[in-house]
Amino acid sequence: MTFISNGISVERWTRSSRLALGAMAVVLVFLAFAPAILGVGAIDRMTALFIYVILAAMWNALAGFGGLVSVGQQVFFGLGAYFTIRLADAGLNPFVSIFAAAIVTGVLSVPLSWFMLRLKGGEFAIGMWVVAELAHLLVNLDRLIQGETGTSLISLNVYDGSTRRAAIYWIALASMAALLGTLFVMMRSRAGAAMQAIRDNEDAATSVGVRVTATKRLLFVLAAFGIAVAGGLWLATAITFQPKTYFSVQWTAYMIFMVLVGGIGKFEGAILGAVVFFVIETFFGGTGVWYLIGLGATAVLFSLYLPLGLWGEIERRFDLQLLPVGYRLTISDLLKDRR
Repeated sequence: MTFISNGISVERWTRSSRLALGAMAVVLVFLAFAPAILGVGAIDRMTALFIYVILAAMWNALAGFGGLVSVGQQVFFGLGAYFTIRLADAGLNPFVSIFAAAIVTGVLSVPLSWFMLRLKGGEFAIGMWVVAELAHLLVNLDRLIQGETGTSLISLNVYDGSTRRAAIYWIALASMAALLGTLFVMMRSRAGAAMQAIRDNEDAATSVGVRVTATKRLLFVLAAFGIAVAGGLWLATAITFQPKTYFSVQWTAYMIFMVLVGGIGKFEGAILGAVVFFVIETFFGGTGVWYLIGLGATAVLFSLYLPLGLWGEIERRFDLQLLPVGYRLTISDLLKDRR
């Protein structure tokens, strides 16, 4: 929809954004047939990329659109994997368990939000990290998990390797597309506008009637659900579950890195950041501690010299928006000349 008045136009869609959505649809169709074309290693790596995109998009939604910066989102990643193990052990199909576990995690995030959303700024960030550590300790008490020894998603062994790999790939692809689509539609709704208003100025948002706590809770629960899906998918690819791995703060560090590099608060930025992280990990992940040092140095350099992130800089330089979640103001050349 476009509104034009006195040489000034307000657009919701642009030609580039329509082309971008069409291109994404073509890419998704191509990716759906990838297991018939690509090799085993490539399929595993692409599955990891889909999971990274989910993680980056969910953290960007929470912090970039909602202003809720958290360093404890690994709690939902770990719980997603843990409940997948638990539900599968109870007899539920392991693939169904991934989504059932995410639903359980999302439900648990509702009462958690009643406490956490009372905290502001750094208190919220650190509070989420404390919750993640507490959840880690509680999971260790489960006899099925055997402390840090961990356990495995044994029920997946009934499927042969190729079938299991292809199924996980398609589930990860569908989950990524569904979560990105849900987030995109939500951010373009009144709820999305309310979220961004809260991020920019919570007091001002309250003064115009925005239901601040309810809006934050919606975003908090969506992020919990999405990250739990990613945790279950990662478990399905790795098979083994060790609490210290899934509840590690490194997962949130990865999310922050991807969003920071891609561009916080930019829908496209989370996707681009995940791709950049994926490429770096693919080529340098085997270098051990130097890989982590490199990630940290890269994050610092971006903070200092590209604070808008890669996509933010592209948008600033070329005035390009592929997946806009807001409105676009355009001033005609004639009106510019008059000025």
